[in-house]
Parts: sequence; C-alpha cells; structure tokens
Amino acid sequence: HRLGSALRRAAPAARGPLRVAARPCATHTPLSTFTEDQEMLREAVRKFAEDRIAPLSKEIDEGHAGMPAELIKDIFEQGYMGVEIDTDFGGSGMGFIDCLIVIEELARVDPGVAVMVDIHNTLINRCIDDFGTQAQKEKYLPRLATDMVSSFCISEPHSGSDAFALRTKAVEQPDGSFKINGSKCWISNAVDAGVFLVFATVDQSLGYKGITAFLVDAGTPGLSIGKMEDKLGIRASKTSTISFDDLVVPKDHVLGEVGKGYQIAIGSLNEGRIGIACQMLGLAKGAYDMGLAYMRQREQFGTMVYENQGVKFQYAELATEIEAAHLLVYNAAALKEAGKPFIKEAAMAKLYCAQVAEKAASINVEWHGGVGFTKEYGAEKLFRDCKIGSIYEGTSNIQKMTIARMIDREWDAK
Repeated sequence: HRLGSALRRAAPAARGPLRVAARPCATHTPLSTFTEDQEMLREAVRKFAEDRIAPLSKEIDEGHAGMPAELIKDIFEQGYMGVEIDTDFGGSGMGFIDCLIVIEELARVDPGVAVMVDIHNTLINRCIDDFGTQAQKEKYLPRLATDMVSSFCISEPHSGSDAFALRTKAVEQPDGSFKINGSKCWISNAVDAGVFLVFATVDQSLGYKGITAFLVDAGTPGLSIGKMEDKLGIRASKTSTISFDDLVVPKDHVLGEVGKGYQIAIGSLNEGRIGIACQMLGLAKGAYDMGLAYMRQREQFGTMVYENQGVKFQYAELATEIEAAHLLVYNAAALKEAGKPFIKEAAMAKLYCAQVAEKAASINVEWHGGVGFTKEYGAEKLFRDCKIGSIYEGTSNIQKMTIARMIDREWDAK
C-alpha cells in the first residue's frame, strides 16, 4: 500500500488507480555459480593438482631447487599457461574467469605452483596480447602457450611499493636500439624464463612518463640471473635477482610505445591483483578443507573434534569469510570482463583474501593440534605460504590506500 501511494504521488495527473505494466524481472547469474564448462575445468584442474602436484609438494618445499622441469612441462601440456591466449596462437582461447579457476584450484594444493601460472597468464601473456605488435604476438604467444615460461621484471632494491621510482635505465642508441643497465629483485620465474618483460626508464627526469617496457630474450648478452632466494613460503616458485650490464635490445622489442610502460604496468598489475587474490582464496579453501577433514576423523573426549560447539563456531565463521572472499574475487573479475571499472574492487579482493588466507592457514594449524606444528601434515606449509599475500603485487597497506583513493574520487564526483 505504501509503495502504491508513493507511485500515485509521483504521478498526480493520473486518474484512477496507477497501473504499472508487468514485465519480467531481470535475472543475474550468482557469482558462486559457473557454467558447465567452467565446472568441468575446475574438476580437471583439481584432479591434476591432487594427482600430480600434491605428491611432490612436500619434497619441493623442503628442497632448494623450486619446481622441477618435468612438472612445469606437464602444466604446459594441460594448457594452464595459455588460458587466455587465442587458439590461433596455440592457446586455450578461454576467458579471465577460467584463468582464475585454474589459479584457485592449483593454489588449493600448492600456492607456489599457482603463482607461476598466475604471473605468466595475467601479467606477461596479457601485456603482449594487449600491447604487442602482430610480429611480437606471433613470436612470443605460441611459445608462451606451449613451452616457454616468462618473467615480469619491475621491482628493484630501491623501489618496492614505490614501484615506479625504478632506476634501471634504457638509453637509446644511434641505430634505434636500447642499452639497458640496472638490476631487479624478487623476480618470480626468472630461473626458468625464456622471455623477460623488463621495465626501465629512458629519462628519469620525466618520472613515470619515461618508463618503457621491453621484451628481453633469455640468453641476451648482459643479462645475468642471480641465486634463488631462500624464502619463507611458496618455495615451488623460483625467485631471483637479475641484472643488466650494457644489455642491448632492438627497437622492435619495445612493448607498446616508448614512455608508455607505466600504463602497461599499472593496467596489468590491477588485473594481476585479482589473480593474487584468487591464489589466496585457493589457499584459504585448501587450508579449510584440510583442517575440517582432519577434525572429522580425530576423536577427543569420546567425540569427533568437529562436533564440539566451540569448533563449530570457528569453521562456520571461517566458511562465511571464505564465501565473502570468493564473491569479492569473482565480482572484480566480472567487472573486468564487462569492461567496467574494477580497480577498487580488485584492491578489496586482494586485501581481504590475504587476510582470510592468513586466518584460515593459522586456524588450520590449531585444528591439527600438535601435528599441525610439524611438517608431517602440511598445515604449517600453508601457514608459511600465506604470508606473501599481504606483500607482493601491492602490500595490504597499498591496497587500503588504493581503496580509499577510489572512494574519495567517488565522493568528489557527487
């Protein structure tokens, strides 16, 4: 009755009862549902991760060599390294959400494996597909889809969160080529990479407007790969320093335009944040499943651990937070796929998923009790793996700054 009264007041010239023409309600697909093909993809990736990666995960984590070459080869053969690359270039020709499904399911089992796939797909493949010339696409995309790992090189010793204060220089030569000098740190996939997407400045006085992206082939004279970092977690992922000593790249190895590297980097990193959020989401789900499975077969005081009310409250609350994290990730992805602004939502997803992953990994150790503090069951591995989520591809504080900045812009525009 109140709605009817309000509608009549809004149309005072109408005589008699206001009638609104009936029309079908708009329907929206729930973010927690996927197409039949996507569910099949999820099932296939989960089976691969459980059958192929899980048996090796402990050995890789405890070793110092990272992911073995044979496992990387198998991941390529499954098509997981070219999810969004067009079939004309040998890729799977799928979408961004399909790529996230792959990342999430791999991260359930080993987040270190997932991050290799994530960086390769959401950063390098995406940048070349969006900004590469036809010749660059024809040269790199077929191999990136089938057998060549890639590396994204932006962080430096003096520019971590302030990534665009980089000091690596690229000086143009008389023949149009560029000579690069400098170093990068915390570079994932560097040991195995066949191509490096390197960001350097052609003129520091121009600030971010001098930053340019270059495609550097492995084996180029002047390119050196440092030792692998001995990391706390995600030890399957190989992380190294790299340096450039009078490294010369031809002019046709510039990605995009000279001075446009900032736009390339910031655009790819915004998308990449959704990928990292999805990695943390997968980790959280893996920790939750591991803990709940253990509590459902562990008996104390004559009852299964999961049947205790206090424990029920814990896993009910965590399940709710994981569901919220899932919705944040796939909402940001849906916005990106629809061509709508998604920067704020991507930052929210990464921030929250990192927090939920830490909580899930921590409480999983508690749910396992004493054995959770040992390396026997794998709970402590996920506890070490989760911490990186609040650090790379933008720290949690950077995400908060981004979210606040976007909110301020929205309010200023009102």
